[in-house]
Amino acid sequence: MTPSTTLQWEDGGQVHSAKWHSENGIAPHKKIQIADDTLTADIAYRLACEGTAMLYKGDFQNARQLLQALVRRVDKPSKKSSRADRVAKEKTKSPLDTFNLHRLAQSQRARILGMILIPVNADHSISLRRAPDVAQACLEAYGEQTESYVISLRELLGVISAHEWRKNGVQVLTRDDEEIRIHPHYGVFSPVRGEYIDLVLKTPLPAAIKKNSTAFDIGAGTGVLAVVLALRGIQKIISTDLDERAIACAQENIKRLELQSQIDILKTDLFPSGKAALIVCNPPWLPARPSSSLEHAVYDPESQMLKGFLSNLKNHLLDGGEGWLILSDLAEHLGLRSRNELLQWIEQANLKVLARVDTKPTHHKAFDKTDALHAARSKEVTSLWRLALK
Repeated sequence: MTPSTTLQWEDGGQVHSAKWHSENGIAPHKKIQIADDTLTADIAYRLACEGTAMLYKGDFQNARQLLQALVRRVDKPSKKSSRADRVAKEKTKSPLDTFNLHRLAQSQRARILGMILIPVNADHSISLRRAPDVAQACLEAYGEQTESYVISLRELLGVISAHEWRKNGVQVLTRDDEEIRIHPHYGVFSPVRGEYIDLVLKTPLPAAIKKNSTAFDIGAGTGVLAVVLALRGIQKIISTDLDERAIACAQENIKRLELQSQIDILKTDLFPSGKAALIVCNPPWLPARPSSSLEHAVYDPESQMLKGFLSNLKNHLLDGGEGWLILSDLAEHLGLRSRNELLQWIEQANLKVLARVDTKPTHHKAFDKTDALHAARSKEVTSLWRLALK
């Protein structure tokens, strides 16, 4: 758990307190009302919009239904303007305006939906009626605790969902008719977008690998790309990350697949010491500030990781080696970064582009016309840039 703060509320004329935890970094709520099964969705929605959190003391399944009712109210189109008016406004907005408004709306949505709070015991059990057994899921996400705590129901449901992903895993490829599955941990980006994995799987390896079968994987995450490189026969791979959850996740996946002799996980910022014949990096694709710890895999403020990888790549490539940069151009379609900027950073780093392998995303958002960012997503291309020393 991240460093916690204290949540206080009044119940039956007495002041109570408990440890507060939020992965989104939300400060403890100042206004808290005790809620139970008599609370209607309309009143709950009004309280949430006014900034009053509701500490639920009723039936757990009723709390879930209440949250679903809040979702319907939050996502209901506004009646203040007609559909034609909304379409006209959309056409006059720039892609960057659309993105910023979308993030603002998502932030406001998360704030309202995060107002239903659930008390959790120190052993990660929940005392509410019909509460599921979430002890293992919370233990995986938060570790052992010595005192009770309070979290939002929305975050708790995310923890439960992450536990199922971790238990069942995600199939990423097949080897000798055997499914290769990666098991993501809570807080570690799941490799559900398989198109970038296929790029790493199918792009020809650099000739330098034959002389020195070494690779660096910058930004381990679940360890999926290190696993793909190992299955392609590279003998020594060093995968780096700074996030403790990612390191633990990658180590577990590598052990599960019995690839410890080929892959080492190292806690360091970007590059390990030394040089390699192949260096792979799949940085966060959007240059914007993450609003929670869970968004660090998606948002890279001011393209810091991307620029750090490019500027230091020349110092870690063996002669004849290649750097593989995996990057979506969604940021370009959203007006967050231009193609010229990217090419300038490559040029300034004394690198050249040997080739670029492109693929179109196949995830559902690319085809969802109701998505606020559909205009940009429909044009998105994911690329593997093959870079080399000049």
